[in-house]
Amino acid sequence: MPTEFISLTFPNASTELNPIPNAVIEPEYLKRYARSLDDYDFNYTLVPYDSSYFDPFTVGATIASVTKNLKVIIALRPNTLYPTVAAKALATLDQLSNGRAVVHFIAGGSDAEQAKEGDFLNKEQRYARLEEYILILRRAWESADPFDWDGEYYQFKQFSNKVRPVNGTIPVSVGGSSDEAYRIGGSLADIFGLWGEPLKETKEQINRIYAEADKAGRAPNDRPRIWVTFRPIVAETDELAWAKAHKTLDALTTHRANGQGKAPANAPPPQNVGSQRLLDIAKRGEVQDRALWYPTVTATNARGASTALVGSYQTIVDSILDYVDLGAELISIRGYDNLNDAIDYGRYVLPGVRGELEKRGNGAV
Repeated sequence: MPTEFISLTFPNASTELNPIPNAVIEPEYLKRYARSLDDYDFNYTLVPYDSSYFDPFTVGATIASVTKNLKVIIALRPNTLYPTVAAKALATLDQLSNGRAVVHFIAGGSDAEQAKEGDFLNKEQRYARLEEYILILRRAWESADPFDWDGEYYQFKQFSNKVRPVNGTIPVSVGGSSDEAYRIGGSLADIFGLWGEPLKETKEQINRIYAEADKAGRAPNDRPRIWVTFRPIVAETDELAWAKAHKTLDALTTHRANGQGKAPANAPPPQNVGSQRLLDIAKRGEVQDRALWYPTVTATNARGASTALVGSYQTIVDSILDYVDLGAELISIRGYDNLNDAIDYGRYVLPGVRGELEKRGNGAV
Protein backbone atom coordinates (compact mmCIF):
# COMPACT_ATOMS: atom_id res chain seq x y z
CA MET A 1 0.00 0.00 0.00
CA PRO A 2 1.22 3.55 -0.69
CA THR A 3 2.13 6.05 2.02
CA GLU A 4 -0.84 8.26 2.88
CA PHE A 5 -1.30 11.41 4.94
CA ILE A 6 -3.79 12.31 7.66
CA SER A 7 -4.69 15.67 9.17
CA LEU A 8 -6.93 16.61 12.08
CA THR A 9 -10.17 18.53 11.59
CA PHE A 10 -10.41 22.02 13.06
CA PRO A 11 -13.91 23.55 12.99
CA ASN A 12 -12.87 27.12 13.86
CA ALA A 13 -9.89 29.47 13.97
CA SER A 14 -8.95 28.68 17.58
CA THR A 15 -5.43 27.24 17.89
CA GLU A 16 -3.11 26.23 20.70
CA LEU A 17 -1.05 29.32 19.87
CA ASN A 18 -4.06 31.66 19.89
CA PRO A 19 -6.88 29.94 21.77
CA ILE A 20 -10.39 31.36 21.46
CA PRO A 21 -12.35 30.60 24.64
CA ASN A 22 -15.62 28.74 24.02
CA ALA A 23 -15.14 28.92 20.25
CA VAL A 24 -18.14 27.79 18.19
CA ILE A 25 -18.15 26.13 14.80
CA GLU A 26 -17.30 28.54 12.01
CA PRO A 27 -18.87 26.86 8.95
CA GLU A 28 -16.86 28.80 6.39
CA TYR A 29 -13.60 28.13 8.22
CA LEU A 30 -14.39 24.41 8.44
CA LYS A 31 -15.17 24.26 4.74
CA ARG A 32 -12.02 26.20 3.82
CA TYR A 33 -9.87 23.96 5.99
CA ALA A 34 -11.37 20.79 4.52
CA ARG A 35 -11.04 22.04 0.95
CA SER A 36 -7.41 22.98 1.60
CA LEU A 37 -6.68 19.43 2.72
CA ASP A 38 -8.40 18.12 -0.39
CA ASP A 39 -6.58 20.54 -2.68
CA TYR A 40 -3.17 19.67 -1.20
CA ASP A 41 -3.81 15.94 -1.52
CA PHE A 42 -4.12 14.89 2.09
CA ASN A 43 -5.77 11.48 2.08
CA TYR A 44 -7.67 11.62 5.38
CA THR A 45 -8.83 13.96 8.10
CA LEU A 46 -9.60 12.76 11.62
CA VAL A 47 -12.70 14.24 13.25
CA PRO A 48 -11.92 14.03 16.98
CA TYR A 49 -14.18 13.11 19.87
CA ASP A 50 -14.35 14.63 23.34
CA SER A 51 -17.12 14.58 25.93
CA SER A 52 -17.51 18.35 25.59
CA TYR A 53 -16.77 18.70 21.87
CA PHE A 54 -18.78 18.83 18.64
CA ASP A 55 -20.53 15.80 17.16
CA PRO A 56 -18.06 14.15 14.75
CA PHE A 57 -20.72 12.63 12.48
CA THR A 58 -22.27 16.00 11.68
CA VAL A 59 -18.87 17.61 11.18
CA GLY A 60 -17.74 14.65 9.07
CA ALA A 61 -20.79 14.85 6.81
CA THR A 62 -20.12 18.56 6.27
CA ILE A 63 -16.52 17.81 5.29
CA ALA A 64 -17.61 15.07 2.89
CA SER A 65 -20.07 17.43 1.21
CA VAL A 66 -17.39 20.00 0.28
CA THR A 67 -14.53 17.67 -0.71
CA LYS A 68 -13.94 15.20 -3.51
CA ASN A 69 -11.25 12.77 -2.38
CA LEU A 70 -10.59 13.38 1.31
CA LYS A 71 -11.54 10.40 3.49
CA VAL A 72 -13.27 11.21 6.78
CA ILE A 73 -12.15 9.36 9.92
CA ILE A 74 -14.82 9.47 12.61
CA ALA A 75 -13.46 9.11 16.15
CA LEU A 76 -15.91 7.02 18.13
CA ARG A 77 -16.15 5.91 21.75
CA PRO A 78 -18.23 2.73 22.09
CA ASN A 79 -20.05 4.02 25.17
CA THR A 80 -21.59 6.89 23.21
CA LEU A 81 -23.48 5.00 20.49
CA TYR A 82 -25.07 1.55 20.37
CA PRO A 83 -23.22 -0.58 17.79
CA THR A 84 -26.23 -1.21 15.56
CA VAL A 85 -26.85 2.53 15.40
CA ALA A 86 -23.17 3.19 14.73
CA ALA A 87 -23.15 0.62 11.92
CA LYS A 88 -25.96 2.47 10.13
CA ALA A 89 -24.57 5.94 10.86
CA LEU A 90 -21.15 5.06 9.48
CA ALA A 91 -22.61 3.31 6.45
CA THR A 92 -24.84 6.33 5.80
CA LEU A 93 -21.80 8.63 5.86
CA ASP A 94 -20.00 6.16 3.62
CA GLN A 95 -22.79 6.29 1.05
CA LEU A 96 -23.02 10.10 1.22
CA SER A 97 -19.27 10.37 0.66
CA ASN A 98 -19.09 7.65 -2.01
CA GLY A 99 -17.00 5.30 0.10
CA ARG A 100 -14.85 7.76 2.06
CA ALA A 101 -15.81 6.86 5.65
CA VAL A 102 -13.36 5.41 8.19
CA VAL A 103 -13.89 4.83 11.92
CA HIS A 104 -11.24 5.25 14.63
CA PHE A 105 -12.14 3.67 17.95
CA ILE A 106 -11.23 5.15 21.31
CA ALA A 107 -11.62 2.61 24.10
CA GLY A 108 -11.16 5.40 26.64
CA GLY A 109 -7.90 6.38 28.31
CA SER A 110 -9.28 8.31 31.29
CA ASP A 111 -11.78 7.08 33.86
CA ALA A 112 -12.78 10.68 34.63
CA GLU A 113 -13.42 11.52 30.98
CA GLN A 114 -15.47 8.35 30.45
CA ALA A 115 -17.54 9.04 33.58
CA LYS A 116 -18.63 12.40 32.15
CA GLU A 117 -20.87 10.47 29.77
CA GLY A 118 -21.95 7.75 32.14
CA ASP A 119 -19.32 5.12 31.39
CA PHE A 120 -17.98 3.51 34.57
CA LEU A 121 -16.31 0.41 33.16
CA ASN A 122 -12.66 -0.12 34.00
CA LYS A 123 -9.97 -0.15 31.34
CA GLU A 124 -9.99 -3.92 30.81
CA GLN A 125 -13.78 -3.91 30.46
CA ARG A 126 -13.65 -1.02 28.00
CA TYR A 127 -11.31 -2.95 25.74
CA ALA A 128 -13.43 -6.10 26.00
CA ARG A 129 -16.46 -4.02 25.01
CA LEU A 130 -14.52 -2.54 22.09
CA GLU A 131 -13.68 -6.01 20.81
CA GLU A 132 -17.34 -6.99 20.87
CA TYR A 133 -18.31 -3.69 19.25
CA ILE A 134 -16.00 -4.19 16.28
CA LEU A 135 -17.28 -7.73 15.72
CA ILE A 136 -20.86 -6.45 15.66
CA LEU A 137 -20.06 -3.69 13.18
CA ARG A 138 -18.35 -6.06 10.81
CA ARG A 139 -21.28 -8.48 10.99
CA ALA A 140 -23.76 -5.64 10.44
CA TRP A 141 -21.90 -4.37 7.37
CA GLU A 142 -21.22 -7.74 5.82
CA SER A 143 -24.32 -9.80 6.64
CA ALA A 144 -27.31 -9.58 4.33
CA ASP A 145 -29.46 -11.52 6.80
CA PRO A 146 -30.92 -10.49 10.19
CA PHE A 147 -28.90 -11.78 13.14
CA ASP A 148 -29.02 -12.08 16.91
CA TRP A 149 -26.28 -11.09 19.34
CA ASP A 150 -25.87 -12.36 22.89
CA GLY A 151 -22.58 -10.98 24.18
CA GLU A 152 -21.27 -9.70 27.47
CA TYR A 153 -21.97 -6.05 26.67
CA TYR A 154 -24.58 -6.15 23.90
CA GLN A 155 -27.66 -8.21 23.28
CA PHE A 156 -30.24 -7.86 20.52
CA LYS A 157 -32.57 -9.94 18.33
CA GLN A 158 -32.91 -10.05 14.56
CA PHE A 159 -31.09 -6.86 13.71
CA SER A 160 -31.21 -6.17 9.98
CA ASN A 161 -29.01 -3.54 8.37
CA LYS A 162 -30.14 -2.28 4.99
CA VAL A 163 -27.57 0.54 4.89
CA ARG A 164 -24.59 -1.04 3.19
CA PRO A 165 -21.10 0.45 2.89
CA VAL A 166 -20.11 1.32 -0.66
CA ASN A 167 -17.21 -1.13 -0.73
CA GLY A 168 -18.82 -3.80 1.44
CA THR A 169 -17.16 -2.70 4.66
CA ILE A 170 -15.58 0.36 6.32
CA PRO A 171 -11.94 0.54 7.49
CA VAL A 172 -11.61 0.18 11.27
CA SER A 173 -8.79 1.91 13.15
CA VAL A 174 -7.69 1.22 16.73
CA GLY A 175 -5.03 3.07 18.71
CA GLY A 176 -3.21 2.67 21.99
CA SER A 177 -0.06 1.44 23.70
CA SER A 178 -1.39 -1.13 26.15
CA ASP A 179 -1.32 -4.90 25.84
CA GLU A 180 -5.06 -4.98 25.22
CA ALA A 181 -4.80 -2.31 22.53
CA TYR A 182 -2.12 -4.31 20.73
CA ARG A 183 -4.18 -7.51 21.01
CA ILE A 184 -7.47 -6.08 19.76
CA GLY A 185 -5.93 -3.84 17.12
CA GLY A 186 -3.58 -6.55 15.94
CA SER A 187 -6.34 -9.12 15.63
CA LEU A 188 -9.24 -6.99 14.34
CA ALA A 189 -8.19 -3.58 13.00
CA ASP A 190 -7.39 -2.48 9.47
CA ILE A 191 -5.32 0.41 10.84
CA PHE A 192 -3.41 0.81 14.12
CA GLY A 193 -2.65 4.32 15.37
CA LEU A 194 0.52 5.21 17.30
CA TRP A 195 1.78 8.51 18.70
CA GLY A 196 5.19 9.68 17.58
CA GLU A 197 7.90 7.93 19.58
CA PRO A 198 11.58 7.40 18.76
CA LEU A 199 12.35 4.96 15.98
CA LYS A 200 13.44 2.16 18.31
CA GLU A 201 10.28 2.30 20.42
CA THR A 202 8.08 2.68 17.34
CA LYS A 203 9.59 -0.43 15.77
CA GLU A 204 9.04 -2.34 19.02
CA GLN A 205 5.38 -1.35 19.00
CA ILE A 206 4.94 -2.32 15.36
CA ASN A 207 6.46 -5.72 16.15
CA ARG A 208 3.99 -6.15 19.04
CA ILE A 209 1.05 -5.33 16.77
CA TYR A 210 2.24 -7.70 14.06
CA ALA A 211 2.81 -10.46 16.61
CA GLU A 212 -0.81 -10.14 17.75
CA ALA A 213 -1.96 -10.23 14.14
CA ASP A 214 0.03 -13.42 13.63
CA LYS A 215 -1.50 -14.95 16.77
CA ALA A 216 -4.95 -14.19 15.39
CA GLY A 217 -4.10 -16.09 12.22
CA ARG A 218 -3.88 -13.05 9.96
CA ALA A 219 -1.70 -13.37 6.87
CA PRO A 220 1.35 -11.08 6.54
CA ASN A 221 -0.45 -9.10 3.83
CA ASP A 222 -3.47 -8.66 6.11
CA ARG A 223 -1.77 -7.01 9.08
CA PRO A 224 -3.01 -3.59 10.26
CA ARG A 225 -1.59 -0.61 8.44
CA ILE A 226 0.49 1.48 10.85
CA TRP A 227 -0.48 5.11 11.50
CA VAL A 228 1.99 7.40 13.31
CA THR A 229 1.20 10.97 14.43
CA PHE A 230 3.49 14.00 14.72
CA ARG A 231 3.21 17.76 15.23
CA PRO A 232 5.80 19.15 12.77
CA ILE A 233 7.21 22.64 13.30
CA VAL A 234 8.70 23.60 9.95
CA ALA A 235 10.39 26.53 8.24
CA GLU A 236 12.71 27.17 5.30
CA THR A 237 15.82 26.33 7.35
CA ASP A 238 16.58 24.32 10.46
CA GLU A 239 17.58 27.49 12.31
CA LEU A 240 14.28 29.23 11.56
CA ALA A 241 12.35 26.09 12.51
CA TRP A 242 14.05 25.88 15.91
CA ALA A 243 13.34 29.55 16.59
CA LYS A 244 9.71 28.88 15.70
CA ALA A 245 9.69 25.79 17.95
CA HIS A 246 10.82 27.74 21.00
CA LYS A 247 8.19 30.42 20.36
CA THR A 248 5.61 27.65 20.13
CA LEU A 249 6.80 26.15 23.41
CA ASP A 250 6.62 29.55 25.13
CA ALA A 251 3.03 29.97 23.95
CA LEU A 252 2.00 26.48 25.08
CA THR A 253 3.55 27.03 28.50
CA THR A 254 1.99 30.46 28.95
CA HIS A 255 -1.49 29.38 27.88
CA ARG A 256 -1.42 26.36 30.17
CA ALA A 257 -0.39 28.54 33.13
CA ASN A 258 -3.30 30.87 32.28
CA GLY A 259 -5.80 28.00 32.15
CA GLN A 260 -6.08 28.02 28.35
CA GLY A 261 -4.00 24.94 27.62
CA LYS A 262 -5.09 21.44 26.72
CA ALA A 263 -4.43 20.32 30.29
CA PRO A 264 -4.83 22.37 33.49
CA ALA A 265 -1.62 23.60 35.10
CA ASN A 266 -2.22 21.28 38.07
CA ALA A 267 -3.38 18.28 36.03
CA PRO A 268 -2.49 14.90 37.56
CA PRO A 269 -0.30 12.45 35.62
CA PRO A 270 -2.21 10.96 32.68
CA GLN A 271 -3.85 7.58 33.14
CA ASN A 272 -3.42 6.22 29.62
CA VAL A 273 -0.30 4.23 28.76
CA GLY A 274 0.45 6.20 25.60
CA SER A 275 0.83 9.49 27.44
CA GLN A 276 2.85 7.83 30.19
CA ARG A 277 5.24 6.46 27.57
CA LEU A 278 5.70 9.91 26.01
CA LEU A 279 6.47 11.51 29.38
CA ASP A 280 8.95 8.76 30.25
CA ILE A 281 10.75 9.19 26.94
CA ALA A 282 10.82 12.98 27.44
CA LYS A 283 12.98 12.45 30.55
CA ARG A 284 15.77 11.08 28.34
CA GLY A 285 16.35 14.37 26.55
CA GLU A 286 14.73 17.04 24.43
CA VAL A 287 15.64 15.68 20.98
CA GLN A 288 15.41 12.05 19.91
CA ASP A 289 16.68 10.63 16.62
CA ARG A 290 16.84 13.07 13.72
CA ALA A 291 14.35 15.76 14.80
CA LEU A 292 11.80 14.36 17.29
CA TRP A 293 11.29 17.06 19.94
CA TYR A 294 9.77 16.32 23.35
CA PRO A 295 9.33 19.63 25.29
CA THR A 296 5.87 19.98 23.72
CA VAL A 297 5.01 16.71 25.47
CA THR A 298 5.87 17.96 28.94
CA ALA A 299 4.33 21.39 28.26
CA THR A 300 0.94 19.77 27.57
CA ASN A 301 1.21 16.90 30.09
CA ALA A 302 1.18 14.58 27.05
CA ARG A 303 -2.44 15.44 26.36
CA GLY A 304 -3.04 13.68 23.07
CA ALA A 305 -0.54 13.49 20.23
CA SER A 306 2.13 15.98 21.25
CA THR A 307 5.57 15.00 19.93
CA ALA A 308 6.95 17.53 17.46
CA LEU A 309 9.27 17.12 14.51
CA VAL A 310 11.39 20.26 14.15
CA GLY A 311 13.40 21.34 11.15
CA SER A 312 13.50 22.54 7.58
CA TYR A 313 11.12 21.09 5.05
CA GLN A 314 13.80 18.62 3.96
CA THR A 315 14.59 17.63 7.55
CA ILE A 316 10.91 16.88 8.16
CA VAL A 317 10.67 14.93 4.91
CA ASP A 318 13.70 12.85 5.89
CA SER A 319 12.30 12.30 9.40
CA ILE A 320 8.98 11.07 8.05
CA LEU A 321 10.77 8.75 5.64
CA ASP A 322 12.58 7.22 8.63
CA TYR A 323 9.17 6.07 9.92
CA VAL A 324 7.99 4.98 6.48
CA ASP A 325 11.08 2.76 6.36
CA LEU A 326 9.99 1.19 9.66
CA GLY A 327 6.63 0.24 8.16
CA ALA A 328 4.39 3.25 8.83
CA GLU A 329 2.00 3.60 5.90
CA LEU A 330 -0.14 6.42 7.28
CA ILE A 331 1.50 9.60 8.56
CA SER A 332 -0.62 12.02 10.55
CA ILE A 333 0.75 15.56 10.68
CA ARG A 334 -0.87 18.59 12.23
CA GLY A 335 0.68 21.76 13.51
CA TYR A 336 -0.02 24.52 15.98
CA ASP A 337 -1.08 27.18 13.47
CA ASN A 338 -3.70 24.85 12.10
CA LEU A 339 -4.66 26.07 8.65
CA ASN A 340 -1.35 27.72 7.76
CA ASP A 341 0.61 24.68 8.89
CA ALA A 342 -1.61 22.36 6.85
CA ILE A 343 -0.98 24.51 3.78
CA ASP A 344 2.78 24.48 4.41
CA TYR A 345 2.73 20.69 4.76
CA GLY A 346 0.71 20.41 1.56
CA ARG A 347 3.12 22.63 -0.36
CA TYR A 348 6.43 21.29 0.90
CA VAL A 349 6.23 18.16 3.05
CA LEU A 350 3.75 15.90 1.25
CA PRO A 351 5.30 16.48 -2.19
CA GLY A 352 8.77 15.98 -0.70
CA VAL A 353 7.92 12.61 0.83
CA ARG A 354 6.04 11.46 -2.25
CA GLY A 355 8.85 12.59 -4.53
CA GLU A 356 11.45 10.64 -2.56
CA LEU A 357 9.27 7.54 -2.54
CA GLU A 358 8.71 7.84 -6.28
CA LYS A 359 12.46 7.94 -6.81
CA ARG A 360 12.73 4.73 -4.81
CA GLY A 361 9.96 3.17 -6.85
CA ASN A 362 7.68 2.66 -3.82
CA GLY A 363 5.00 5.01 -5.07
CA ALA A 364 2.66 7.16 -3.00
CA VAL A 365 -0.88 8.41 -3.35
